[in-house]
Amino acid sequence: MRRTIDWAGDAIVIIDQTALPSEYRLLHLRTVGELVDAVKRLAVRGAPALGAAGALGVALAARTSDNVEADAELIATARPTAVNLAWGVERAMKKLPQGGQAVLEEALALLTEDEELNKAASAHAAEVVLAECPRRPLRLLSHCNAGRLATVGWGSALGVVWHLHERGLVEEVLVDETRPLLQGARLTAWELAQAEVPYRVQPDSAAAAAMARGLVDCVLVGADRIAANGDVANKIGTYGLAIAAKHHGVPFVVVAPSSTVDKSLADGAGIAVEERDARELTEYAGVPITPADAQVFNPAFDVTPHELVTAVVTEHGRFRP
Repeated sequence: MRRTIDWAGDAIVIIDQTALPSEYRLLHLRTVGELVDAVKRLAVRGAPALGAAGALGVALAARTSDNVEADAELIATARPTAVNLAWGVERAMKKLPQGGQAVLEEALALLTEDEELNKAASAHAAEVVLAECPRRPLRLLSHCNAGRLATVGWGSALGVVWHLHERGLVEEVLVDETRPLLQGARLTAWELAQAEVPYRVQPDSAAAAAMARGLVDCVLVGADRIAANGDVANKIGTYGLAIAAKHHGVPFVVVAPSSTVDKSLADGAGIAVEERDARELTEYAGVPITPADAQVFNPAFDVTPHELVTAVVTEHGRFRP
């Protein structure tokens, strides 16, 4: 599979993740407005991929905009929870005084680094999983999508599965369907099928039951922001999953590049949690499924306290809060 996000000619090229798994479609984004729209509607998503989007967005603005600073702010604030988006923008903006080509070269360097860092982080995490879980082959549980599609081209938490599968150590992956937009059922399942890794999709609400029945050896998730004390913001449902894992004695491992660590936040209380459009819950395929006046609570993320996490793993190994 090609990179999730890349640069070609005069455009940012992304795999449109809203079209998968029924259609594999590439989008060519030639304006900052098109990029911001793609980020907001989750055509490109995943913390590391958003970091790349931030950097490439500045490169695009440097070529097309009369006010790069204003466009950079639009990109950085398109989604509030993942720290990587603003981090990618900030990194690219540092090169702006040297000209547009320097900005583009920095953004392309970030893409290459992302692949390398996520391979390293997931390799470290694979060893953590093997140390924590004596059973072979392993039965793993995945929440949301933390694979190739969430990064530039390898994966964070799902990257662990690639490492272990290459060694014949994966029996199956239980895939939580995961809101919003069923990113586990649509995207993670698609990636596992492409890699010929055995998997089963389950409703998020079945995860605790699967653990109670002894079907899960380890939970693997990514992260959108990690506070200095090790609290983890990730896709909604992660917190409840961690509670269930703790109760059942199942290791809970978080995998992310170090760019996801926000040292400016002492703990997870300071993490802004994005809330999604109510229509994601009140409609199905455009058809209303709730009473017309139904009120909605639809957070995209939650924050898992560090006490529930067995290990946070980056490219440097275990993260020490």
